[in-house]
Amino acid sequence: MFAIKFWFVVITQMNTSIHLTVLEGGCKSIEILLKLFFYCDTWLNACVAVERAFNVYKGVNFNKEKSKYFARWIIFILPFCIMTTIIHEPLYRQIFHYDEREKITDEWIEYFVIDRHTWCTTSYSQSIQDYNTAILFIHVLGPFMANLFSALFIIIQSARRRSEAQKKQTFQQHLREQWNEHKQLVISPFILLLLSTPRLIISLLSGCVDVFSHLWLYLSAYFISFSPSILVFIVFVIPSSSYRKVFKQTLFRIFKRQ
Repeated sequence: MFAIKFWFVVITQMNTSIHLTVLEGGCKSIEILLKLFFYCDTWLNACVAVERAFNVYKGVNFNKEKSKYFARWIIFILPFCIMTTIIHEPLYRQIFHYDEREKITDEWIEYFVIDRHTWCTTSYSQSIQDYNTAILFIHVLGPFMANLFSALFIIIQSARRRSEAQKKQTFQQHLREQWNEHKQLVISPFILLLLSTPRLIISLLSGCVDVFSHLWLYLSAYFISFSPSILVFIVFVIPSSSYRKVFKQTLFRIFKRQ
């Protein structure tokens, strides 16, 4: 969806003969779908973190079949819940279209060159803008809190159980071992939050900053906000020693077959 959004903007700006109906349809739908998939990605990661913590809490009593049952329902219901929070956006999106005429004189001939400009614009009232900011904070901070508290629960609960079974070491020693083993579960949410921070800052500054004077600032924040979904390997695999080990083993098996 990110690639579709990018090339839609590029092609529509290069080809001015595209019908306005196509432009309006893309304006009202592509960004909404992009947000839907982006929020689904972050919330599904949070659901995985919560399930992992619940697995540690239940231990051997964890019901895998029931977990799969709930997972199917969450995958089905979650997009509808997210869509209800952003369903209003197409109503405030519209096409702004204007022609710029330039007079050109070539020897004895005078003619006009028409440069056509088409932009997808949004116009929110203050109450709607405040609502959008609140929803953005919920979709960014909600998964972050779920990931962080689930990771901390896994580390503390695992250390407590090991201290009860292996009394030769203190609880602090087991806690340190569990931190070294699962620290990537705490590091990853902070990386995701850090990469999402520019989007939050831009949403707060949008009312008092001239957008056209800071285009690169807005574009950079927009691209950075999607980097967690693009850089899954860097965010989740590289910080984890166990994931890196499995990744190396997988590569070794692939190259061995070849």
